[in-house]
Order: sequence, then C-alpha cells, then structure tokens
Amino acid sequence: MAEGARVDFVADESQRAIADLAAQVLRAPGTDDARTTQVLAGPAGYDEALWKSMAQAGLLALALPEGLGGDGFGALAVCSVLREVGRQTLPLPALATLALGVLPTVALGTPEQHRLLAGVADGAILTAALRGMPARREGTTLVLDGAAADVPFAAQAERILVPTEHGIALVPANAAGLSLKRTPTSTGAPACTVRCSGTRVEEADVLAGDPAVLQRFAAAGAAAVADGVMAAAVELTAEHLRTRKQFGKPLATFQAVAQQIADVYVVARTLNLAATSAAWRLDTGLDAGDDVDVAAYWVGAEVPKALQTCHHLHGGLGVDITYPLHRYYSQAKDLARLVGGASSRLEAIGVRCSSN
Repeated sequence: MAEGARVDFVADESQRAIADLAAQVLRAPGTDDARTTQVLAGPAGYDEALWKSMAQAGLLALALPEGLGGDGFGALAVCSVLREVGRQTLPLPALATLALGVLPTVALGTPEQHRLLAGVADGAILTAALRGMPARREGTTLVLDGAAADVPFAAQAERILVPTEHGIALVPANAAGLSLKRTPTSTGAPACTVRCSGTRVEEADVLAGDPAVLQRFAAAGAAAVADGVMAAAVELTAEHLRTRKQFGKPLATFQAVAQQIADVYVVARTLNLAATSAAWRLDTGLDAGDDVDVAAYWVGAEVPKALQTCHHLHGGLGVDITYPLHRYYSQAKDLARLVGGASSRLEAIGVRCSSN
C-alpha cells in the first residue's frame, strides 16, 4: 500500500464481527465488579474461566499464523478485542499476551520461532518487559543480566519477551537465573519486577530486528484498551448526568456540566482516532512511529485527566470502589504507566518533530 494511502476509520465486516464476538464473550453473565474483586484476590490473579472462553471463541488465535491454526490477522483485529477488554476492565492477560507477546513475535520471528506461540490459542500467556536489559553474547547463547519493572502477568506467563541490544529474547518462565518480585498496580492486576542473573537464551529463541517494534505494538495495544475504557466511562458518566437531578433538573442541563462532559467526549473521540490510526499503520506495514507516539501520549496525558473529570461529575459516587468508574480510573493509571507516562511520550514526539 502506498505511503499516501488514507486510513478508513470505518470498521470493515471482519472487524465488526470480531468486536461483536468479543463483546458477547466479555459481557457474559457474572463479569461484574464483585467477580472482578474476587478474581484479583485469588491465586491465579486473572479470570481463568473467562480467558478460557476467549480461547474457545477463537479470540486468542486471531493474530496467530494460519500454520498454527490461527487466522493471520494483525493489529487491527487484536485492537478490536482489546477495546472490548477495556470496556469491561476485566482482569485478563489479553494486552500482555496479544499486544506484548503475539504481535511482535509474529512480526519479527521466523517460522520456527512462531511455533513457540502454539499454546496461545488454548490460553497460554505471554508478556514482555518494555524496557531494555543488558545482555552479552557467548557463542550461540545470549546471556541476560539486569532487571525490568512492571512486567504485567510475568508470574503467569510461559515466556517473557525481553528487549536487548542483540534482539528480543524469548525467555522461558523456568529459565535459570530468572526471578520475579510482585509489584503493586492500581487495578490490583498482577505485575512483577523481572530480574535476570546470568539467564541464558539460545540464539534460536532471540527475535532479530528492531526492538522498537515491541514498544510500538505494546503502545498501540494500550491505546486500544484505553479507547475502550474511555468509551465506557463516557457512557457511564453521560447516563449519570442524564438521570441525576439537582435543584429539580438533570445535571446534564447545567452549562458548566455540559462543557465538562463535552471535553471528556473530545478526549475519547481523539483517542479512538489515534488508536485506530496507529493500529492501521502497523497492520499495513507503514511507518507507525508518529501515530503510535501520539496515541501513547493521549493515553499517558489526557486519559487520566479525563477520568478525573468523570469522577468530579459523579461527585462522591465516583470514588466508591463498588462503582465501575473506580475500575476505569485505576485501569487508566496502569495504562499511563505502561506507556511511560505523559512526559516521556511528549519527549518522544518532540524528538520526532525536531528530527524531521
């Protein structure tokens, strides 16, 4: 496709079908706040039953190569699923497995390395450390020494993708010298600091190519989840303002309130466009750097502020931990941290602007 081609922001038939299927699976009975709290407190740390349902529905195999029984789709299909995951803010390793694991492995891996993804269709979990780790070569082996913080679902993953100056190492969960320390998250979803001490990875398990590919897929996936979070938060807040009355009138009829929810809506729509554009460019093989950086900036800078406004418009109800808005805001904070925060994303955009 030519560089000058324009993105069509209208989902095609396959994308709509994927989104509808994901919504059907993820909105199944029992996926409520009480269940989420119970699941996060459990030993697995994620909703195993719902994750299995996603596997059975074929949602985890969308981006797998056809030779592994997958559908051969790319970032747009995965982001359609992640958007629905964001709408429900469910404790699922979907972002970690699909955007941090499957997409970069398919993009950079050889057919032999693709076979390491065979278990994903049945529910195997992958994740990645998004910050680089020192490594050295010893013959045909890559030796890792270092640490990476805030790796989502690291304790549950079968493999952890670790970027190094020599490529991206596909580190097995049982690798010698690999240790994990649980770190806190806003949502309560599991994450760990991953430490490698002389951890050895054979050359056959190292993805060649630019490690920045991993960061781009991760940021695009985070933007898709945030897109779903914002869509759900806008719907929830608009309904509250429509039905809640003050001085005998719905809150939505007050000018100041209407202006604030309009600002939140602008953030949600802009994020949707940025996330879709980033996924589309990754899907088509075009340079997605600018689009990904812009989408990630909105996740890091604008989404948390928009959720704060939603809290304000809800009053005290917004901070009730049994009310969905609390989960949306917590998810927004975790996503902002995953993409590196507002300052780092703004700096990345500045570097791109100054180098053009």
